Amino acid sequence: MPVDTSRTNEAKPVLVFGATGQQGGAVASALRADGWSVRALVRDPDSDKARALSSSGVTLVQGDFADSASIRRAMAGAYGVFSVQPSSGQGAVSDEEEIRYGKTIAEIAFECAVQHFVYSSVNAAGPEKTGMGHFDSKSEIEAHIRFLKLNSTIIRPAGFMEFLMLPGMGLDKGIFTSFVRPDQAAQIIAVQDIGKIVATIFSAPSRFVGRTFEIAGDEVTGSSLQESLSRAAGRTITYHRFPDSLLEENAFLGRLSGLVDNGRLAGNADIAALKSEFGKLLSLDEWLAGPGKQLFEAALG
Repeated sequence: MPVDTSRTNEAKPVLVFGATGQQGGAVASALRADGWSVRALVRDPDSDKARALSSSGVTLVQGDFADSASIRRAMAGAYGVFSVQPSSGQGAVSDEEEIRYGKTIAEIAFECAVQHFVYSSVNAAGPEKTGMGHFDSKSEIEAHIRFLKLNSTIIRPAGFMEFLMLPGMGLDKGIFTSFVRPDQAAQIIAVQDIGKIVATIFSAPSRFVGRTFEIAGDEVTGSSLQESLSRAAGRTITYHRFPDSLLEENAFLGRLSGLVDNGRLAGNADIAALKSEFGKLLSLDEWLAGPGKQLFEAALG
């Protein structure tokens, strides 16, 4: 008979960073569903997203990544921390700022004797530099967490299914353009499943503390993307890889493409083992028909 851990979890608050964003929001939701007491550091408690968090039972603490005192207030007495920072790859912060924020949060967690620290990195992270700041920044944060000897778990998510719906990919024109070749495999994950995985990690520290591993829910190719998107749209969506001329002209896109081609960014998660450990994870087809349907319809225009 399943054990009801809701009362035990409620007494062990977890501080979630980025709770008004995709990953942090999914983690906060999954933790609340499992009965955890959740805190969220938010810049504006009166924003619509912050109010929605509050109405779901999340305790809001006003603060900012650049304000160490507010982070300490939010972390006081916390059992666990989920750490994710704005990515320099999205242009919101610089590489140096992302690294500083990530290291500061880990250091304060160490000072506050946090019992379980979960950091969300990226599947391209590792000891060898990629040459791309928004990936190498996460490798540096990972190394600092290990140096501090925190009781930590580091996850390295594959590309988000939600990113497939970003403007400019061509879905509104009946096409889809990305990095993978028609027969080349690349891994992806739904942010909902990141939340599910993190909630499981917090529930079983003896299994997960000290581990670093990639996470993904599905593996696709350019050809399978065309099939899945067409099936979900009810009409033909034609897949194209970014043209070589563009990848040669645009250094940023060219380096990303190189990391996909050499497998570093395409992902190397053991999806079968992840499903055995964490339960069902969404395929792209399931995501398009379920949690991603609204995003997909909006992208189709």
